[in-house]
Amino acid sequence: MEALTIQLKRLGKKKVKQFPLTFESTPKTLKELLEACVKNQVEAFNKKRLEVNVVGFLSPTDIQEQAESGKVDFGELTNKDLAVVQEAIDNVMVAFKDGLFVVFVDGDEITTIEAPLTLTDESVIAFIRMTFLVGSYW
Repeated sequence: MEALTIQLKRLGKKKVKQFPLTFESTPKTLKELLEACVKNQVEAFNKKRLEVNVVGFLSPTDIQEQAESGKVDFGELTNKDLAVVQEAIDNVMVAFKDGLFVVFVDGDEITTIEAPLTLTDESVIAFIRMTFLVGSYW
């Protein structure tokens, strides 16, 4: 299993989310990388939907941590629908082609979906969500 560092960024925001992501095999192209990331996130999303929350209270530490993020709740989910892996993969491919996010590997932008990747244990992958200016319709 290969573990790589993933960074999530948004234009205009200083906060960078960074977390390790483990892959079954090292992705050789951007398409394989995106598919592996989506599969991992869909699995985590669906797992969270299936969990049963048995704790009916929040500790002061929980309240403080949630307050820092801007929302305090018990974590109850009303929408229990599960994500479909293939639909999520199709969506991310369209989003990449439409320029809704860009991908950098070790500081180099990857512009084509079939671009070959050379990933090492020290590689840092950055996904930057593009923010479009608000304006009038044409």
